[in-house]
Amino acid sequence: MPSHVADAYATVEKITVSGRQLEASALFRVARALQQAQAQWATPGGPARLDEALKLNQKLWTFFQAEISAPDCPLPAELKLGLCQLIEFVDRRTFDVLLAPAPDKLTILININRNIAAGLSTSPKAAPVGAGA
Repeated sequence: MPSHVADAYATVEKITVSGRQLEASALFRVARALQQAQAQWATPGGPARLDEALKLNQKLWTFFQAEISAPDCPLPAELKLGLCQLIEFVDRRTFDVLLAPAPDKLTILININRNIAAGLSTSPKAAPVGAGA
């Protein structure tokens, strides 16, 4: 029964939160998975945890890449370019960790996810009246 309640809550959460909030939540969750993989690096389940966390991170950032590449993406071109560069870095670091695993290499991925999530979690500031006019 508690599982059904959690599933129902998760469904309601998905319906009621904004895209920004969903993206922030996903980034925080993947950062947690990466941090757990880092903390449990040397345990028997560590390699599997690492693979799973890296796959989740890669899927999430691939989703972001698809979203900003869409013709109807409302983001300014300069922001899209910056995000594409960040996505490229995340991809390179992910492949680097896969090729030559080391727990300290995860720190930057964890920090990127947390910092982007924190930014998405804050409300965008409204432009002052008359700005840009």
